[in-house]
Parts: sequence; structure tokens; C-alpha cells
Amino acid sequence: MSTATIIVVSITGVLILFLYFNYRKIKNMPVAADHEKIKILTTQNFQSQIKSGVVLVDFWADWCMPCKMMAPVLNSVANDLPSNAAVGKINIEQYQEMAAKYNVRSIPTFILFKNGKEINRITGGKSKDFLVNLIQKNL
Repeated sequence: MSTATIIVVSITGVLILFLYFNYRKIKNMPVAADHEKIKILTTQNFQSQIKSGVVLVDFWADWCMPCKMMAPVLNSVANDLPSNAAVGKINIEQYQEMAAKYNVRSIPTFILFKNGKEINRITGGKSKDFLVNLIQKNL
């Protein structure tokens, strides 16, 4: 084998090991604790929690890395909202029928409800400023 091939194979091996161990570390990272203002939604309380005001609902799962990264952002959003707006979370692993009902195909998916009606849908990670602006323009 040539020296160049040995170097390329070595670098590739180190990169694969680096990615593997970092993936394991992120995968086992605990989900951030929810802020006290975040509503934990279930099939039973979903309609009553979204029926009045503006509610941003996060459809998420424990195994979803972007969902885990969005948890601190949602905590911050919930802390900064006025009383007529709220943030809710529903775990699609526990409440699969709700994900099916709202046609959630990928996560995280954020659905903005106003007085019980869907007015906006966003998929993927977003910044705090983006989410706050979205909620405030629909108050």
C-alpha cells in the first residue's frame, strides 16, 4: 500500500470513530426539563388546552436529536410569552393518534393554533426569535 492510501484510511478511521462516539454521547443526552409554563399535552387534554388563545404545540419524541436541541429554546420562548399565548408539547411516541390526526410526518413539527384552529405549521429546528415573532404576529 502506498503512503497516501495509509494516511487516507487512517484519517477516515479516526473520523468514523469520532462521529460514532459523539453520536452516542448526543443520543444518550437527557432531554432538558420542561419550563413550568410549558403545557404537557395528552390525547385527553389536547383540545381543552388549545381552544383559547394562541398555542404553539411541539410534536416531539425522546429519540429525536433536533427535538432535544429545541427543548431549551422552547423553555425560553415559554418564559417570554404574554398570558394569552402558550407553548405545549406532545410526545408522538405516547400519543401516536394525535400525530396521525394532525398529519405530522417529521419531527420536530410545530403547529400554531389560534382558538383551536391551526394557523401555521413549521418543521425542523427554529430560533427563539423566529418562534416568538411567529406567535406575536398571530396574537
